[in-house]
Amino acid sequence: MNPFKEAIGHGPVLLGTWMMTGSDTVAEAMATVGFDFLVLDQEHVPVDTLDAIRIDRAIRGVSSTTTPLYRLAWNDTVLIKRALDGGATSLMVPFINTVEDAKRAVESAYYPPLGKRGFAAVHRASRYGSNPDFIRQAREDLCLILQLETPEAIENLEQIAAIEGVSGLFIGPGDLSASMGYPGNPSHPEVQAKIKEGIDKCKALGVPCGIVGGNPELANKYQSMGFRFVALGSDMSYLLARAKEQLAAIRGEKLTVSGGEVY
Repeated sequence: MNPFKEAIGHGPVLLGTWMMTGSDTVAEAMATVGFDFLVLDQEHVPVDTLDAIRIDRAIRGVSSTTTPLYRLAWNDTVLIKRALDGGATSLMVPFINTVEDAKRAVESAYYPPLGKRGFAAVHRASRYGSNPDFIRQAREDLCLILQLETPEAIENLEQIAAIEGVSGLFIGPGDLSASMGYPGNPSHPEVQAKIKEGIDKCKALGVPCGIVGGNPELANKYQSMGFRFVALGSDMSYLLARAKEQLAAIRGEKLTVSGGEVY
């Protein structure tokens, strides 16, 4: 079974980070740190299918406990199919607003009868045709996370979560804050209230839900609210923060802090 899919439903909160550099070398290094998952971002990073496979291999090559979580560029049948045929087992589909959006993602991700995923016998996911049990495993192992990033999505949360094949949800605070008129300010009280509304609904339904926090304080707050998997920062933010810290120390400058993050 997919350990990430199993773990988000019970046990300790899973902690991860966002991969924004698009580098398989950086991903390989980050997989040695101890994160439970690394979000392989294909929406805001120019990572194509082959890049994703290289990053996936790098992560799995050094860690059996760190899950590559693919965040796709869009809710698109071709993108979903290519990611799955390339070996992805945990997917996060962005900007799901309605039941129809969610059904389209499920149909694209699963083989019939649950979905309409196109079948190919020989690809990386099936070990190039050598796994005779691939079709059954493909359904059982797939972890399909749908991202809710607007007030409309939070309003439709119960109906979206009820669709067969949905493994969990993810509230995107960045786009949620922008859609509410507070771009770049997910800590705004109104945004936080909407996030709480979302996680309260998930807890009532028993549906695993994830989120990303920009600093440890926010990530800890989200854990206490009941989020089952929480991403903290990104490989790029860690790289920049450490570089700025070292440079400021040499120059005798004081670092500025915004929202708990060092800039």
